Order: sequence, then structure tokens, then C-alpha cells
Amino acid sequence: MNPTRRRILAASAGVLAAPALVTASRAQTAATFPSKPIRIIVPYPAGGQTDGIARSFGDFLGRKLGTTVIVENKGGAGGAIGAVEVKRAPPDGYTILCTISSSLIQNRVTMKDLPYDPEKDFTYLAMTTSTGGPVVVAEKTGAKNLAEFVAYARKVDKVNWGAYGPGSTPHVLIETMAKQYGFKVEVVQYRGEAAMWADVTAQQLDGGSGSPAASAAVIASGKGRAIAITGDRLASLPDVPTMQEQGAVGGFYDTRAFAAFAVPSATPPDIVKKLADALFEAGTDPKVQQLMTNYLIKGPLNFEQTNAVFKRDTEVMLKVLKEIGLKPE
Repeated sequence: MNPTRRRILAASAGVLAAPALVTASRAQTAATFPSKPIRIIVPYPAGGQTDGIARSFGDFLGRKLGTTVIVENKGGAGGAIGAVEVKRAPPDGYTILCTISSSLIQNRVTMKDLPYDPEKDFTYLAMTTSTGGPVVVAEKTGAKNLAEFVAYARKVDKVNWGAYGPGSTPHVLIETMAKQYGFKVEVVQYRGEAAMWADVTAQQLDGGSGSPAASAAVIASGKGRAIAITGDRLASLPDVPTMQEQGAVGGFYDTRAFAAFAVPSATPPDIVKKLADALFEAGTDPKVQQLMTNYLIKGPLNFEQTNAVFKRDTEVMLKVLKEIGLKPE
């Protein structure tokens, strides 16, 4: 055999062997993962519910996988800054995103030129979901249930309703109600729930909706009344029926706010499975269970459930946001 032919055959053999070497390398990486600390990026400030979820699950993840888990808060731009950092991270399982549904669904409608694609840029591992939130109306409305509030809303020129961000649950809720029941509304946006509930208490707003913990004070004061629950009934308000139980219809009422864990989409499947299984198992940990009880959240959902809920809620919410005419500000 001449030298030229030998070189060609040797080169061809090397090319054919390359996929096997790559596969073996990936398998070895998955088998030894993790071999260094894992980062969880939270695109919101420390101290909030999403941060608490990340730290609680991260603590279990570290103990389960035998490594250090570091939670880093990268807030700003409605969650976009942290999401982009994870999108650009090496797809090796060492950088995990923990974010909420609004940054993965509502941001597609409320933000121009979103710098990440929630469908293509991430693989979702596990999620927790909310139970339900009170719909609270101001004392001045005189309403004790959904029907009485609708009657009030139809009589006044317009309803002044609090929300904490375009596309947030209270925003979509009141726009959906106004469309279904035929009344006018002006949505007042706040930076967070505390200021919104203060204005409900002061009778500057006709109402708002949000988390059970944040709304408790205004309900206890008598300046606001819980007339319905978005989602499932709450143990803390056992006599308050859900929106659906009072006749509200539409796909929006079947969705739940969620917090999801995700990695860059090119992360090897074996590493995805290892992380997803560990995060799902975190639901058996007493510390995680206590956190979920405190925050009134459910889960975690496993890999298949997480991706099914993400797909369903994305389709429903994008349709609802389009129907109410929400556009980038």
C-alpha cells in the first residue's frame, strides 16, 4: 500500500472513531458529575419567595450530590438579566436557573426583543406551583362575593385595580373579568404587593389580588374582603370559594404561577436526569416541605410533569394575553 493511501485510510478511521470518543467522554462526564460547585442563578433580589425556593432546594441538591451549591441573585429587567446569564453558560449542568412563570411566559409579550427564547434556550428540570391567591376588594365596594363585585363594577365609571407588573396575575385576572362580565377597568401598576395592598386599605383602589401572606393584613383589618380565590381553595380562608366555583370561565383560571429550575438546552441528557431526579426528591426533605408550607406552594413536579405544565400554561397564557390586548410598554 502506498503512503498516500495509508494516510487517507488512517484519517478516515480517525473520523469514524471521533463520535465514539465524544460519546464516551460525555458518558464519563455524566458519571462523575458533579466535580465542582453548582451555581443557581435567581433573577430576582435576595429575600423573596423565588430566592427562598432556590436556597432550600439548592441546600438539598448539594447534600444529595455531594457538592457545594451557591445561589447568586442577578436581578433586573423582569428576570431577563439572570435568564440570559444561564442561557450563555456552558451547558454542563453547573449553572441552573431558578425563575418564575412571568419571566418565561409574560415577558414574551411585555418585553420588546426578549434576549432569550424560553422554548429553545432552556431544558426544564422541576417546578413548584402556587396553590391559590385571594381576590380582595376594598370595603367601599360593599361586595361580599364575585356577583356583588361585578354588580358594583358595572355601576361605577371604571374599576381601579392594583397589579404588580404588566401581565402579572392580578393584571390578567381583572382584564379577564372585565372582558367576561362587561365592565371598565383601569389597572394601576405597583413595584410590589406591599404598596398595592396599602392603597386597597386606604380605599384608593377598588381591589387587587396576590399572595395569601401579603394580603392577610388588609383582610384582617376589615378594609378589604376576600371575595374569591384564584386557583385552589385556601386552608387559611376556608369559606371563600374559587373564581370557578362562582361561575368564572376560561383557561386562565386553570393556570398557576410557578417557579421552575432549568439548565441551558444543550446540557447532556444524563446530567439533566441527574439534576431533575435530585430536585424532585427534594420534595421529601423536611426543610423543603416546611418552606412549601410557609409559602403555600405545591410540588415539586417531576421532569415530565414540569414540561407538560410549562407547555400547557404557556399556550393558555399567551392566548389570554393576546385576547386582552397586552403589548410591550
